[in-house]
Amino acid sequence: MLYFDNAATSFPKPPEVFAAMRQCADEAGGNPGRSGHRMATGAEALLDEARNALGKFFGVKDPHRVVFTLNCTDALNMGMKGYLDVQAGAHVVSSMGEHNSVNRPLQHAHDGKRLELHRVGLDEAGSWTVDEVLDAVTPKTKLVALTHCSNVIGTVTPVAELGRALRAKHPQVRYLVDAAQTAGIVPLDLEAACIDFLAFPGHKALFGPPGTGALLLGERVTPQDLHAWREGGTGGDSRSPHQPEQFPYYLEGGTPNTFGIAGLLAGLRVVQKAGPEKILAHEQALQARLIEKLGADERFTLFGTRDAKRKAGVLSIAIRERDAAETATILDSAFEICVRPGLHCAPYTHQALGTFAQGGTIRLSPGYFNTLDECDRVVSALQEIAS
Repeated sequence: MLYFDNAATSFPKPPEVFAAMRQCADEAGGNPGRSGHRMATGAEALLDEARNALGKFFGVKDPHRVVFTLNCTDALNMGMKGYLDVQAGAHVVSSMGEHNSVNRPLQHAHDGKRLELHRVGLDEAGSWTVDEVLDAVTPKTKLVALTHCSNVIGTVTPVAELGRALRAKHPQVRYLVDAAQTAGIVPLDLEAACIDFLAFPGHKALFGPPGTGALLLGERVTPQDLHAWREGGTGGDSRSPHQPEQFPYYLEGGTPNTFGIAGLLAGLRVVQKAGPEKILAHEQALQARLIEKLGADERFTLFGTRDAKRKAGVLSIAIRERDAAETATILDSAFEICVRPGLHCAPYTHQALGTFAQGGTIRLSPGYFNTLDECDRVVSALQEIAS
């Protein structure tokens, strides 16, 4: 089986991930913060270690500003809804390149007349420009919410450049970045990039298990700036009728996924040992091979930039006179190749590409554990289908 669907979730997971989860289950299987016995304190120590490690990796000075979530969608909702609930009638700037995890919460609030929403367009490479985003900001703008890399096109956007320009020109605006496709491989320092909310999953380029993720909070964000996304037990002061007003507990109501976080921490260690730059360079080399082979064949249409150095592991294609879903089924059943067809939870991106009416594209997303030879085998299968 050739797995080329790493933009959905990375596979295979490193063995260190499962070993860490097993060790956690055996030695720290208690409920963190809920008891004083060794199993509970061991679980709490694990969470602290993971917060510190993720904070250092993403440039967060205070590990208490690392909030564990169920996934990236949970983190995005926590940041956007939590902040915008306090900013009634706000104007929000987003883009046509967003995943539905950004699109839907904003659209729902817009339809309910709780905010004004503006989506900037995409250029030929599949990115927005810094100037276009800045020009879209108005005196009523309270939030800019953008992705670091399109899950359809794969183009890495200039989020750090925008963050610094936005902070200098419009310091009242808060900045949220969706790093679902880049966290772990494309370097990003939250404070240096002037990001207020950084959301990412654990199960993609960080090699962690599903059901893990985080929302990182910049130094300007306070508990008074946002409503708690969920409320409940936090293991601290149980006497108060209200959620504790300290990060991360203000946003972490309920029992955390301790086993999953153990796996996420182990995945992060694998990334650090291999080197994010090395992993990214490998994935870009795979992209370059696919672009070279398929781009020279007139039966294929490639979307977004053909410069692999501007991409992060995602390539969308179409085959002339071939349905994307049917092609993916043939790849799976006849060639044992896993890809993802369709609209990829990003309808506005496909509208911008002109592929919405056709039902989307075929997405090829090789990862760190794929090889150039496997890319050639995928190209060969696609050429056979095209014939």
